[in-house]
Amino acid sequence: MPSPPTATALVLAALALALAGVPPATAGTEPDVLHLPIGDPARKDHVAPVVLDAVTDTRTGELFTPGELPDRLAGVRVLFVGENHTSMDFHRVQLRVLRELVASGRPVLVGLEMYPYTEQSFLDDWNRGLLTEVGFLELSHWYDAWGFPWSYYRDLFVFARDHGVPMFGINTPRQVVTDVREKGFAGLTEEERSHIPETIDTTSAEHRRLFRAFFADAEDSMHSSMSDEQLDAMYDAQCTWDATMGYNAVRALEEHGAPGAIMVVLIGSGHVAYDLGAQRQAAHWFDGRMASLLPIAVEDSDHERIPDVQASYADFVWGLPPESDPLFPSLGLSTVKVSDQDARRRVIFVPADSVAGRAGFEVGDVLVSMDGTPLPDRETFNRLMAAKRWGDAARFTVQRGDETVEVEALLRRQLPEPASK
Repeated sequence: MPSPPTATALVLAALALALAGVPPATAGTEPDVLHLPIGDPARKDHVAPVVLDAVTDTRTGELFTPGELPDRLAGVRVLFVGENHTSMDFHRVQLRVLRELVASGRPVLVGLEMYPYTEQSFLDDWNRGLLTEVGFLELSHWYDAWGFPWSYYRDLFVFARDHGVPMFGINTPRQVVTDVREKGFAGLTEEERSHIPETIDTTSAEHRRLFRAFFADAEDSMHSSMSDEQLDAMYDAQCTWDATMGYNAVRALEEHGAPGAIMVVLIGSGHVAYDLGAQRQAAHWFDGRMASLLPIAVEDSDHERIPDVQASYADFVWGLPPESDPLFPSLGLSTVKVSDQDARRRVIFVPADSVAGRAGFEVGDVLVSMDGTPLPDRETFNRLMAAKRWGDAARFTVQRGDETVEVEALLRRQLPEPASK
């Protein structure tokens, strides 16, 4: 019988959603993440308006059009643009930012959270037009390195390639962040430490407060079962993640950027919020101007209007329409490797209101096959799921204890419950 998922694994799954830009819940003793009085002292006690299809300069509250962005960014050398990984509207904002900067004649580079810097050779080949899309996805192991459907990002990658905008991997190998969480900085080998910056700042009380606020989406039982030591280890890992991406973005700009160039970093909104994540870490190696831009839906998941945001949340906020479901289907479950020797995926969390929950997946299930295709690893599972569309079905064979069970997942969206009168 597989061992039950650890609290750490469960909370990591919830934290990953928050860092990806999935809006956290607002209930509880902690204020909602959009309205924390943290960050820039000049702005943290004020709010800035969020207006559909307008960009807000949070320093002044002024609204402006996307076409004015290049002028607003004059002198900025590093721009962090947040995203919700499964929101097409967020990616359209990122593409519009690139289009406006390129049209202005400014040299542009792109930093990518989704690739570790060790995989740069594949991005170089893509930048030079040496790979087809299929070849790039296979050789760079997109569905292992990242996992989200390529269709969310395709337009960004094609635009960059066709307009001579070089793209750089800025992340660290996934295992390194896990090593920091499990062994601590002192326990890292020389090889592991070589993949992270020498300076990683873990001293910000405000960033730690934000980090804890991201747990608002986690079940109370997950959060309450985490010891202070476990939370500290996760926070160290988070700072490592932010610092590595900030460091590699700055290094790529300094090594490859022409005079006046701007590095546009595409990264989960949780790494950008309040300029306390990657930007704060990047300031250890870069004294030039940096800025942040975060898209925000004008309604939350309960269809409540979001009229404003803490002015310190980002330098610029872009109002987007509400989005109840991602463009491409997801089972909604969280998985981990069965073991170091077995790369198959074991289910550790199944939200009751997800496709997986309605299909009957259970915690502990090991994914064996999908539509008759064996699932030996995460990459195969993500690649097959990326080919699905809403309305399709996916038939799984899972190992449940000593039994083999068939599970059919109907990829159907759910209408919200009507409001009670």
